[in-house]
Amino acid sequence: MTMQQQIEQHLRDAFSPLHLEVQNESHMHDVPEGSESHFRVVLVTEQFDGRPLIQRHRAVNAALSSELAGGVHALALHTMTPEEWFAKGGAAPQSPPCLGGGKG
Repeated sequence: MTMQQQIEQHLRDAFSPLHLEVQNESHMHDVPEGSESHFRVVLVTEQFDGRPLIQRHRAVNAALSSELAGGVHALALHTMTPEEWFAKGGAAPQSPPCLGGGKG
């Protein structure tokens, strides 16, 4: 199972999301080809109702603690309630280009 698949499975199990996107963005960074270290996550779940952004991100980090300890370097998190998701037209921003490491 790839790291992306592990992330997807853990998030599905923990949050029963209405919508989930997990994108491997490692290719956008100064890492070896085929790396699985940088991910963008769009997670829409009713479990985020009434929870501030920091609590949402902490919940995601807790659900992915083994992945974060074992090779995932960065997560771009877009955590929304269903109402927020629909108000944004079912879209989340794309990640900006990497300017760190050898990419700057």
